Amino acid sequence: MVDSDVQGVQVKENIKFTPSLSEQRHKFVLDFVRKHKPQKVADLGCANCKLLWRLKYHESIEVLAGLDIDENILTRNIYRLHTGAGDYLDPRERPLTITLYHGSVVEKDPCLLGFDLITCIELIEHLEAKELSQFPEVIFGFFSPTTVIISTPNSEFNPLFSGKTLFRHPDHKFEWDRTQFQSWALDAARHYGYSVEFTGLGDPPPGAEAVGFCTQIGVFVKTIPNTIESLHNEKTIECTHTTVGTVIYPSLKEEKYLRKAVSNEVFSQILKMKRVLLESPKMKNDSNSGDELEFVKPKCDESKNDPTEEIPKPFCIENAFYVPLERLFSFPKIKHLCGDLETLKMLIADEVTLSSDGSSVMIHIVDEED
Repeated sequence: MVDSDVQGVQVKENIKFTPSLSEQRHKFVLDFVRKHKPQKVADLGCANCKLLWRLKYHESIEVLAGLDIDENILTRNIYRLHTGAGDYLDPRERPLTITLYHGSVVEKDPCLLGFDLITCIELIEHLEAKELSQFPEVIFGFFSPTTVIISTPNSEFNPLFSGKTLFRHPDHKFEWDRTQFQSWALDAARHYGYSVEFTGLGDPPPGAEAVGFCTQIGVFVKTIPNTIESLHNEKTIECTHTTVGTVIYPSLKEEKYLRKAVSNEVFSQILKMKRVLLESPKMKNDSNSGDELEFVKPKCDESKNDPTEEIPKPFCIENAFYVPLERLFSFPKIKHLCGDLETLKMLIADEVTLSSDGSSVMIHIVDEED
């Protein structure tokens, strides 16, 4: 039976969303993360781990967790979260640990305590009635994150789909209209100290605007902070989830990766300056005369003030090229990585040859390894 709100609308053979609804839901979460910058994020019902894979690229996140009742699907898809060569060549600023757990979303496990954001994307409609009744107490009462994002189908949209059965997926135990979802969400929010705002994704076709979005979303924000005592009591509860796998990403917080990143940037900048030197007119002079040759910069608009003019310039003595540490520290990326000149010197000390007074990096003008 077609709902009265859409009786006058011609039902399309196939309603397609561009981007897909799945992509739109992920983008909604990613936009929220980009705006609010949570450090600890958990995705419940993470299934194929695609949302976790997208979240791992956000620098604000230091802890990612995924939970699903299907251990096989987690095992098959954990590869999405593995580190690659690029993660070691260009380490993250912040540390990142990703852990996948096998277990039920209505089990109280302290491994999911203390999170800034928990997402439940197209999850609740898969819960049996008993599980649904336990869900608010576990999510809002026990885990009690700062924010919860819940998405679920809007059943009012269903009559617009051609050839569909009662529910959109054979595993769905129910599908709510907007009134049902909002009533449930408001009750949970009031009981556990949250506010909630409603929105959605997937616009209806022209003429059927009254049915609302295809996917309805509730964003819950905690209004009553957790007490230290309550968090302590919750941590004493026995763990029920099993760990499927943990991935730890390299970060610049670890000195070995910071040293490598700084050294790579230092060598990159030195080689650029060396190339400019070799192409300069002064190199046509006798470089073996023993005279000191000053680095010649490319011609530029002299009317513009150059803030690096006061910084010591690279120079040559015989067949050696010297780059003052102060000059290297003037490059924004090196300055950002090191913070101060002494740290720069300490981080590259084992990777480069320093001048006798320790103020410059020295390399040979002719180097077969360039």
